[in-house]
Amino acid sequence: MLALAALLVGVVKGGLGPMPGALLVPLLSTTMPVAQAVGATLPMLIAGDWFALPVYWRKWDGQALRLMLPAAVIGVGMGVALLTTLPDDALRRVLGAFTLIVALYKLGSDTLSAMAYRPRIWHGWLAGWGSGFGSALANVGAPPITAYLLLRRTAPTTFIGTTVIFFLIVNLLKLPIFVITEVLDGPTLVHTLWTLPLIPLGVWLGKELLRYLPPRKFEWLMLGLLFWTGISLSLG
Repeated sequence: MLALAALLVGVVKGGLGPMPGALLVPLLSTTMPVAQAVGATLPMLIAGDWFALPVYWRKWDGQALRLMLPAAVIGVGMGVALLTTLPDDALRRVLGAFTLIVALYKLGSDTLSAMAYRPRIWHGWLAGWGSGFGSALANVGAPPITAYLLLRRTAPTTFIGTTVIFFLIVNLLKLPIFVITEVLDGPTLVHTLWTLPLIPLGVWLGKELLRYLPPRKFEWLMLGLLFWTGISLSLG
């Protein structure tokens, strides 16, 4: 499962979008407690962010980042508080709900792209808070920032660059908090490190899938997996 999670991180960075990343914690939580699954994926996500950063250096939306990042800090704090206090059964149901939200968001994302939108400062605050909260609680912070950037009509390269630097900062912020709260401990970190070389392999796999698998079919496959894991966690 850890190897599969590392490959999924690479697939995300290889250009196949955030949906495979939403499966990371749900898949790992089938074999370990949710909090441990969240902690185990963090080193992989940081490695993936560092891997992508040179490609998108300075290609981000600075204005959007200035609005989102302060609120993201608050969201991370609230997410960690829930992660470390809720019992595992409750966390599984919350994780299931978040997974279903990601799937439903994807179904409606085309509508978002077509909406007439008037930007407001608080929209950036809300997107930053939601992404920080979801990232800390279950590593599913992509929908709020994705929706916000879609509504801003962000160019594709700027879109990816903004999400890369945003989540790198958020994940680095989470790292010492996870260590202090023991969401990520020494044994989990050691068990995770051996998977990091699989991330570049996942990037290559993602690029190959883009060449041979029609994007629409891939999206429907990911949607099916998201709905299945979300319902399983919610009912379990």
